Amino acid sequence: MRRWRRDSVFVVCFEGVVVKRMEVRFTAAQEEEIGAIVGRYSERSAALIPVLFVAQEAFGTLSPEVLALVAQRLELPLVQVLSVVQFYEMFHSQPVGRHHVQVCQSISCALLGSGRLVAHLEKKLGVRVGETRPDGAFSLSRVECLASCGTAPVMRINDVYHENMASPEAIDAVIDPLMEAAADRKSE
Repeated sequence: MRRWRRDSVFVVCFEGVVVKRMEVRFTAAQEEEIGAIVGRYSERSAALIPVLFVAQEAFGTLSPEVLALVAQRLELPLVQVLSVVQFYEMFHSQPVGRHHVQVCQSISCALLGSGRLVAHLEKKLGVRVGETRPDGAFSLSRVECLASCGTAPVMRINDVYHENMASPEAIDAVIDPLMEAAADRKSE
């Protein structure tokens, strides 16, 4: 992986493919928030995860250009930023739907029916795991652990946990209002 700097615009090269040049910058308010985050830590690298949250909120996804911006801002190697994004499920390098449905697949959830949960969601949402609906309303993902084993099976929609999702009725009670809101939004 190489990077070139031209007038504060990064061009990022992943495995020999040059990513389209795109200028990304944090707003003054975001810079202020990042400054406050960095100020809380004695090491810049310790601020990486909170700053990635700011970046994801600002740009929607953590594209190569955004990762390069974060690396530049924190004065960290780009590969370090990339490895953190690839390790943690909460960061998205590809666009996700307005409602990102994540289903835990750890042992507790698997034993209590997360496979059935995924099958029901695929049918209900009309997408397979790893896909986003064409209208952008829903994405469906499997994640390794949502750290809620005592209330398995668990799904998270954006940042909200839904526990004890053992039946199709429980899933429908959560998903149906979101689908209705998506339909209303589409008809506007």
